Formats: sequence, structure tokens, C-alpha cells
Amino acid sequence: MPQPEKPLNPDSSPEDWFGAEVRYWRHRQGLKCSELGPKAQVSRSIIEKVEKGTYRPRRALVQELDLILDTGGVLDRSWGMVFGDADKSTPDADFPSRQGAEDTIQVHEDRILGRDSSTPLSGSSAPVDRRAFLAGGLAALAPIDLISLVTPTTAPDIPGEIRLRDVALLERVADTIHRMDNEHGGGGLVSEVASRSLTWGVSLLPVKCPEPLRPQLLSAVARLGIVVGASQFDAYAHDDARISFRLAAECAEEGGDWHLRAKTYSFMARQAIWVGDPDTGLTDAEKGLVRSDRITATERAMLHTARARAFGKMGDVSNTLTAVGLADAAFEQSNPSQDPPWMAYYDHSQHHGDTAHALYDLSIRAEQDPARASERFEIAVEGHGDAFARSRAISRTKWASLAMAKEDPYRAVTLGHQALDDVGKITSCRAADDLRELSRFAARHPAMSEAADLRERIAATVSP
Repeated sequence: MPQPEKPLNPDSSPEDWFGAEVRYWRHRQGLKCSELGPKAQVSRSIIEKVEKGTYRPRRALVQELDLILDTGGVLDRSWGMVFGDADKSTPDADFPSRQGAEDTIQVHEDRILGRDSSTPLSGSSAPVDRRAFLAGGLAALAPIDLISLVTPTTAPDIPGEIRLRDVALLERVADTIHRMDNEHGGGGLVSEVASRSLTWGVSLLPVKCPEPLRPQLLSAVARLGIVVGASQFDAYAHDDARISFRLAAECAEEGGDWHLRAKTYSFMARQAIWVGDPDTGLTDAEKGLVRSDRITATERAMLHTARARAFGKMGDVSNTLTAVGLADAAFEQSNPSQDPPWMAYYDHSQHHGDTAHALYDLSIRAEQDPARASERFEIAVEGHGDAFARSRAISRTKWASLAMAKEDPYRAVTLGHQALDDVGKITSCRAADDLRELSRFAARHPAMSEAADLRERIAATVSP
């Protein structure tokens, strides 16, 4: 038999009164704590602590509870009376006396929950009756019917001859996918848009093209292959990403575009390193540096950073530090006016975040000083805006893991919750894996309740 809930004492304090209000509205909806928690994307224990007055929730969580419990905004208004604007007074307002924090987590299907979120839909039910759909609304059709309702029935329009406007459109599509990928991650809708776009781009390669325009077409398809491959890499569609990168490399080689060639090999290196093959990653980075006189200082810095990350995964302290030094020296010579427009992402923040990853591996694997990596992660996090939410989330998660494993676990908890605020808004398998790593490091502190709360929130955000 389930144990009855212990009565609350709403007159003890404002926090106890607020907790009693949460329980009142939960009971009105007939929900248990174990049912309300998942709906609000937090753990059962967090709901219990809020109701007992021992945990101060962020306002965003309270607003989510208002929606779920259909209170008409009562809890949000109550939060303002009980807790005031404490959340705004300090970034660590959720950690009085080093207590753990929790917030609503925007987790949806096809987001960060799993590794196979981009599995294509196949098959269909009976033909769609469009009149029935218009008359009966969404309830008249099963989800698979809706897929067939909007699936194009004709092939994409392929021009009879390539014109400058076709190349310009390819470039704009690549820019759009690049922006979407950085803001939202590579899974879900971004993955679908990216894959379809590359299919269309490749279909233009056999089309008749004026010879002076051919190099521009090849460069445009190469750039599209890079951004699509990056999106697939982020979604862990690794085989697809390798094909996209290989296509990009071939187009860049044929078109004589050394800048795109360098960028392609940089991504190929990063993917190989990520999947546990740093030796191949190092080879790819070295290939990118062939004829380094033909690429910019920023691109050289990018490739030396890839070399550093490969050496870091190998635990090779000397070569990692040498490669980081070469990357820093090259970046000091960077001149944005000499870089292709699409290299603008590799700025001060990106460079420090990328090199920090290499130094992170030295700290974890070779017992090197963690301060060097921490300083660079901090620069990266502070410099990345919302346009690079994924980069900010990944750098902050790694920074939290480093602090949890080697420095201050309480600081790590703060960083971890801040990273989760970003991660809950994006679709990234890479970010999910980094959170799992943070959870494993947090498990090393079994007596620390704040670490346990962080692990609970991570578990509510990512699948095991």
C-alpha cells in the first residue's frame, strides 16, 4: 500500500505556504508527484521538496507548473510574493547555502533524449482523404496520414542549365543550415532540412554549367556538404556525415578551393577524434595543413587545434601543448578581412573553447593542471552568444565536468545547471554525451546532495 502524504504546515513560513499551494493544485488535477515531475521535466523529489518548503524553484519552473496544473497563473503570482526577484540578484540565486537547483527542462521527442532521433519515417496508411481532413481537422487523421498529406508528389525542379542565381541559392541555403545547426543543434527538423538540401545540391552537379561558373558551383556544393555533414555529425548520423564530408572534399579539390578543403578536413578530423579514432583525426588535420601557405592564419589555427585535440585524446602531453602553442600563434596572426565569410564563427571564443577541449583531455587523462583548460572554457562561455548556444552549452558542460573531477564540485553544480539551461533548448547528441560524462563525474560525490540533484536533472534531460 502506498504511504499517505504527510500533512504540510503552510503557516510555518512563506515557503511552506507556497509549497502547500503547489500540493493543493496538484491534488486538484489528481496527479502524484511522480506524475507531475516528468510533465514539468523535473524529478519527483524536486516536486516533493518544493511542496515541503525546502527547495526554492526558479520562476521558469513555477510558470511551467501553472500551465500543467491550469492554475490561471496563481503559482507565478505567489512566487513573486514569496521569493521576490531573488533569481535576478545573482547568477547563483538558486544555490543559497550551496543547495542544488532545478528548472524546467524543455525536452521533447527528437530532441536530446536519444541517439536515434533522426530515424526516417517509412510506410503509409490508406490514401489521405483531403476533404475529410479539411472537414474533420487533425483528429480525422493518424500522424502517418499527416506525413503523406504534406509529402511532395513531384521531384524538385532542376534547371536545364546552371545560372549564377542557382549558385547564390546554394550559398544561402548553406548559411541558413549553418545558423540553424549552431542555434538548435543538428537533430530533428534541422537534420531533415539539411539532408534534403544536400540531395538537391548534388542533383545540380551533372547539370550543364558554363565553364567560368563551374568552380563556384563546386564550392557552393562543397560548403553545403560541410554544413550538412556537421549537422549529421552532431546528430550521430556518422556514416551520413562521412559521405557528406567526402563529397565536400572532392568538390573542394576539383574546384581548387583550398579554404573549403581545409575546413572539410578540419571537420573530418573532429569527427574521427570524437568517435574514438584520434590517429585518423590527426592524419586528416595534417592533410588540411598541406600547402598551408594557401590558407589563412585563422584556418591554420583551426587545423592546429584539431591536431591538439587528437594528441590530447592520445594523452600525449608534449605534442598537445606544442599544437596548442602553434594554434595560439596562428590565431594571433588572424585577420578577419582575409578569411572567407563562413570562417567568421572561428573567433576568440571558438578558439579558446576548441583548445580548452584538448587541454581538458590532458587534465583528465594525464593529470595535468586543470586551470589552463578552465580559463579557456570560461572565455569561450562568456563570448558565445545565443547564436552559438550549442558551443556555449558544450563548453560549459566540459568546464563543469573538469570542476567536478578536479576542482570545486560546488562550482561544478552551478555550471552544470547553467549548461542544462542551454542544452534543454537544442538537439545535440554530442551535448547529451557530454552531460552523461558530467553525471558520471558527479557520481563520485555520493554524499553531496547538490551533485545528486544535478544527476537527477541530467537524467530527466537525456536518456541513459
